[in-house]
Amino acid sequence: MWQFMRIVLMGMGLCAGSVFVQAEWRQSRVLPAAEAKQAVAAEGQYVYAIDNKVIVRYDRRTGDRIAVSRGEAEHLNSGFIWSGKLYSAHSNYPQNPERSEIKELDLKTMEMSVFHSFGESPRGSLTVAVRENNVWWCVFAHYGLENHRTVLVRYDADWREQGTWSFPASVVSDLGSYSISGGVWRDGKFLATGHDKPVIYVLALPDTGTVLEHQKTVQTPFPGQGIAVDPVTHGLLGIHRARRQIVFAEEATPVEP
Repeated sequence: MWQFMRIVLMGMGLCAGSVFVQAEWRQSRVLPAAEAKQAVAAEGQYVYAIDNKVIVRYDRRTGDRIAVSRGEAEHLNSGFIWSGKLYSAHSNYPQNPERSEIKELDLKTMEMSVFHSFGESPRGSLTVAVRENNVWWCVFAHYGLENHRTVLVRYDADWREQGTWSFPASVVSDLGSYSISGGVWRDGKFLATGHDKPVIYVLALPDTGTVLEHQKTVQTPFPGQGIAVDPVTHGLLGIHRARRQIVFAEEATPVEP
């Protein structure tokens, strides 16, 4: 109960005087996966553990290790499944100049190739690439004293920027020297994760301006890194890097104020 109330109090401080009780995300199960170091993705029967250089398919029911990706990669990040392919943010971090691209993994052949290259991007290192409302949304991260320059960018079908939003100070200050490592759209909100804290920052596009609205922060059973919406349970998946686990999470029942 005390853990829950801590999250409630956090929320009160983020919402301009409004008082509400937040739901938490709680662990429903874990699946051991040696490659669970960067992110996770999921489809019907399978889940995918994402490491820097490889993506590995696991049977979600048995936990069996089924297949390993083929193709070059240096620093894979988040994963997103769309139309039979797994798309993963990829960069040359921590090298300079920063180069970013989206890798495409064919889930039939497990061959990985370049889907789209951003080249040398002044935006930073790509950590998130997801689709929502028929467009791509990408997070370009900066670190250390420059992490306030991290942005969410929306692209049209021809990869022209349609909008750019920065992350609010309340989120940036909580990241320490790290940056945004994961993000998904769910119920019209952008759920973002950092590097190592077991929280999700719930964000929304502003009606005006270019700074995302920080609506609340909620506790999660996975400490940062790339996350995914589970199409089977409609919950979330994350990873526990230190334990090398894929973590399944479900939303707790909200408590009436």
